[in-house]
Amino acid sequence: MTYRFFATLILLSVCGVSVFGEEQKLRAAIIDGQNNHDWKGTTPILKAALERSERFNVDVITSPPRGGNMQEFRPDFGKYDVVVLNYTDFGGGSEWSETVRRDFEEYVADGGGVVAYHAAISAFPKWTKFNKMIGIGGWCGRDEKSGPWLYVKDGRVIRDESPGAAGYHGPQVEFQVKTFDAEHPVMKDLPPAFLHVKDELYGKMRGPAEHVTILATSDSKLSEGGSGREEPILLAVEYGKGRVFVTMLGHDPRSSRCVGFLTTLSRGAEWAATGKVTIPAPNNYPTGDKTSSE
Repeated sequence: MTYRFFATLILLSVCGVSVFGEEQKLRAAIIDGQNNHDWKGTTPILKAALERSERFNVDVITSPPRGGNMQEFRPDFGKYDVVVLNYTDFGGGSEWSETVRRDFEEYVADGGGVVAYHAAISAFPKWTKFNKMIGIGGWCGRDEKSGPWLYVKDGRVIRDESPGAAGYHGPQVEFQVKTFDAEHPVMKDLPPAFLHVKDELYGKMRGPAEHVTILATSDSKLSEGGSGREEPILLAVEYGKGRVFVTMLGHDPRSSRCVGFLTTLSRGAEWAATGKVTIPAPNNYPTGDKTSSE
């Protein structure tokens, strides 16, 4: 009996079939519905990547459209191990109700996981606790009063408190994403760098920057219209008992198909949900000088 059991596990593994039952998968929700980016194009890509890792069952929760009745929007965050935010009120979108904000604060403080994806770091500029959850953000009136500009110089994290607006990117370019904290579970055992496809390279991000770990950076080159700084691109934030993974990558469906982005997204979601990472880098992971897309 024991031999047959383990032989079955080996056969399933060889055939690419998950040996874990559905009840053992993590529960993830992607929240979309309002964004100044193409959420209808990117949400299916995020969902497919999480499901392809075999670690997640994924629901999509779509808010009412801009101008809709946000009182009808009340996700049950407690059903999920991790919530992926593909949502922002930037550009005339809707804030969440006080009830939903309170539910979300309690969810994260009590140990819920969050992934803040690309434009989500521009959301809710006046929501103090949300800004603490994401660590740093941009646009929507954020400036030095929101907190320091966080960047890296000569291997050191700089908290620049000089005046200035938060949030910037130049023209879309290919850029290298470099591991900054190789021992963090999200980055551990990944190659030291990967070349990301053409994308917006976010910079000049400001915020409370409390309990923030910079996981990876990119050089935002002045010659390419950038900020001239080594900007944080992937971050991990501790908030109460909860964990938040922040990725600045993935402006549109094309840039969201980068294998490096999809891998770090899935690994970041697993870390946010559990504090550990088991998802490996695929064989087609990009190298430091060559992109790779799904």
